[in-house]
Amino acid sequence: QVQLVESGGGSVQTGGSLKLSCAASVRTFSFYAMGWFRQAPGKEREFVATISGLGRTTYYADSVKGRFTISRDNAKNTVYLQMNSLKPEETGVYYCAAGPSTSVVRSSPPHWGQGTQVTVSS
Repeated sequence: QVQLVESGGGSVQTGGSLKLSCAASVRTFSFYAMGWFRQAPGKEREFVATISGLGRTTYYADSVKGRFTISRDNAKNTVYLQMNSLKPEETGVYYCAAGPSTSVVRSSPPHWGQGTQVTVSS
């Protein structure tokens, strides 16, 4: 099975930035599309962003377009999420996910990390 470990979470003020990382333990990282989800307290998990195996295509939730950037470094088996202009309502647990395509990752990714906490204070 694919092992995914998130890092980089923490606390920031409204308008601040954070960069999350997700390290994958797999033989061929480029075979996997990757993505990020988040879950705010009392709400269901929601899609944030995804990137194809070679980084050629990306998709974002409308709520984060222009502020968040997903990227990957296949030599390091790592995917990143750069988050700028953070808002208090974006507080929650951020999860890394992997699957065979961006469409699968957006809908029902078969592999998940344990999550990392992001807190945005006002």
